[in-house]
Amino acid sequence: MSLMPADEAAPQETPVLPRGEGESVLEVRDLKKYFPLRRGILSRTVGFVKAVDGLSFSISKGETLGLVGESGSGKTTVGRSILRLIEPTDGEVVFKGTDVLGLDAGDMRRLRRHMQIVFQDPYGSLNPRMTVGQIIGEPLTIHGSGNRSERNRRVAELLALVGLDPAYIKRYPHEFSGGQRQRIGVARAIATNPDFLVLDEPVSALDVSVQAQVVNLLQDLQRELGLTYLFIAHDLAVVEHISTRVAVMYLGKIMELSSRDDLYRDPLHPYTKSLLSAVPVPDPAAKRNRIILSGDIPTPINPPTGCVFHTRCPIARFPHCAEEVPALIEHRPGQFAACHYAGEPVPPVRNLEAEKA
Repeated sequence: MSLMPADEAAPQETPVLPRGEGESVLEVRDLKKYFPLRRGILSRTVGFVKAVDGLSFSISKGETLGLVGESGSGKTTVGRSILRLIEPTDGEVVFKGTDVLGLDAGDMRRLRRHMQIVFQDPYGSLNPRMTVGQIIGEPLTIHGSGNRSERNRRVAELLALVGLDPAYIKRYPHEFSGGQRQRIGVARAIATNPDFLVLDEPVSALDVSVQAQVVNLLQDLQRELGLTYLFIAHDLAVVEHISTRVAVMYLGKIMELSSRDDLYRDPLHPYTKSLLSAVPVPDPAAKRNRIILSGDIPTPINPPTGCVFHTRCPIARFPHCAEEVPALIEHRPGQFAACHYAGEPVPPVRNLEAEKA
């Protein structure tokens, strides 16, 4: 049963499902997550924060889908909703043919061994009262994998696999650096031999040199274990390095989704173009057409009508963009964009307020 607010429950067209090459491991259709706003003594619902508002995509076996966007765009909520760490409001999540949102608590627990997550904060995600052996071995204990000696052997193997000394098994998290802690988090995530990992900004809290080490580790593990990744990040350079395809989010919606090479070489959506124009280039002589967006990100409590990006868009046309929601459609082979005027050149600066006045 849909948990959508009454005014949002009207039937909608089947959303487009941008696909990669090969067999799909994960399919997400029209995913929504609305957080209720409650006020007053009786805690009545007075509105909703539309953190995720109708996302559709698929991830093929062995690929990495990068999910990027500004802070507050809903990236982390997408990852946690897929794993049901938070319950989605509406939509469909299918993992290897299984309807994830239709499972009861027991079936969901059994499925979790195949779908795991690496959290952003390598300090807050590890229990300081548990040893490394207990932290990595906890998923094995929960899912009843082997006896104690077999689990200890598996923990030692996992530590070696992520580049740590198996002798660290009795140490505590405070004895490790941030990069080492994130390796422990990765070891815990792959302990049950999962097929799919949500990587929730796994390197954003690390130094640049350590980021490269962890990213290389994730790529090595993907090749060795046949893993499929949803890689959530806001660092476009890191996403370019690790991703097969890239989805760009803004205010709970996907603005553009395409292969990594197509998106970085010739993006279609003006929002994607503005993000890429802000990426530093290690050449002081290089000239960049920096695209400056006007205004601030609107609130997800009351997002703009029509295209949610039209209030900041440098190529918006009024009233078309303010009234009609653009569909995520395929403008070029494998390159999807939700924009009425996708691919048009973008001016560096534009005063939208003056035009509307």
